[in-house]
Amino acid sequence: MSKKQIVVGEDDQAVRDALSEYLRSLDYEVVEVNSCEGIRESFKTSCPDAAILDYSLPDGTALDLLPFLKQSYPSVPLILLTGNGTIQLAVRAIKEGADQFLTKPVELAAIAVILERALKNQRNYQKQLAGKVREERDSVDPFLGTSGAIRQLAEQAERICYSGCPVLIAGETGSGKGVLARWFHDHSPRADEPFVDLNCAGFGRELLETELFGHEMGAFTGAVRRKTGLFEVAQRGSIFLDEIGDMDLQIQPKLLKILEEKRFRRLGDTQERQLDVRLIAASHQDLGQLVRQRKFRSDLYFRISTVVVRVPPLRERSEDIPVLAQQFFQRIAVDLGRLHLTLSDQVMKALTEYSWPGNIRELKNVIERAVLLASGETIRPMDLHLEFAEGMPASGNESHLTLKDVQRLHIQRALAAERGNVVRAAVRLGMTRSTLYNKIKTLGINQSNSQDKGGEEKGAAASSSS
Repeated sequence: MSKKQIVVGEDDQAVRDALSEYLRSLDYEVVEVNSCEGIRESFKTSCPDAAILDYSLPDGTALDLLPFLKQSYPSVPLILLTGNGTIQLAVRAIKEGADQFLTKPVELAAIAVILERALKNQRNYQKQLAGKVREERDSVDPFLGTSGAIRQLAEQAERICYSGCPVLIAGETGSGKGVLARWFHDHSPRADEPFVDLNCAGFGRELLETELFGHEMGAFTGAVRRKTGLFEVAQRGSIFLDEIGDMDLQIQPKLLKILEEKRFRRLGDTQERQLDVRLIAASHQDLGQLVRQRKFRSDLYFRISTVVVRVPPLRERSEDIPVLAQQFFQRIAVDLGRLHLTLSDQVMKALTEYSWPGNIRELKNVIERAVLLASGETIRPMDLHLEFAEGMPASGNESHLTLKDVQRLHIQRALAAERGNVVRAAVRLGMTRSTLYNKIKTLGINQSNSQDKGGEEKGAAASSSS
């Protein structure tokens, strides 16, 4: 890797020689200049990582250079030196973009420390910039499509994104809950602060507790150093707890206390710390049902469900599938260097008619696999390798079922499981009763074999009265 290049702009040859020799001893490459014009040319012809400039030069001052340098090379640290420094001059230099303003004589060791710190800040800035570019390129619009379901979700999200209240995102696995959570953060007043996410299903009680709250050294066996918890990392930002329904019951009261009191304590610590974070939670499970089963605390459920947003599964927005598929295809084809590939009309038809039990995540994986395995210049239906999820039909001509056939079969099974009770079947399917009645009508489902029609009517009456 090439050496870091430092421009030294100094008209006093003795000072310039001493500073350049010292920087070279620290393994920097040095470009020596003695005028404002020389500094401009050195920036144009080379690629400096930092510059140490004397304030007063034969053809002007460093302040004359700062607007040009900061506009053309905003990430390059600039350190100004002067023999007659004043507070007013220092303030003006910093306002114009100087990173440091030092009065001569300056110890060479001090310049080395300041330079090293400035270059470290530059690296961090570049990493953050690269990360933002990558995030923007890889980001997925959670509202991509024209279906009524996704437009309704977009309108609801727009109304609540500026609120600081907790948000609970409900939806099936792979439907885009994490993407929506990130959108809520990016479109909130906390957008410039940290966004921290954690999948609660992937941790046991002890590990989840220390991940969330952190611990002090010696708090338990194996705690050989202090650990900062994710709540602390997310200070003033947002924390996204995915699959919160899988959170251990012993941790839930601690989370509730944090949300109510806005304070927390690391494991093994006696000091309480103030907390200012927005909680965004998500679950593919019915948390209300978990509360009834005493698997989730009711007080925590009511605290996190101030606003509940439901992300529709892909099968309820089939008209959006071509748009989503095309976007995934274009990005993946570029990443994998297969720009010559195209999607056939037969592929789009197959994608639209598929039931997508794995939702958007499955769609993306299917497209990526097809781009990788396609042997010709056009992706064909056989390249998709579509499969039904576990529990779907596995014999006969089921591989040729249309989306309507799959929806009809799925609703029939839910009705059979609930003995014909439409209210309970609607809850099982994650849709409203009116939507289910409409589906039954449009799909031509026969209810004459319902075994619990009276129960259905009672349930419907109870639902109406509530």
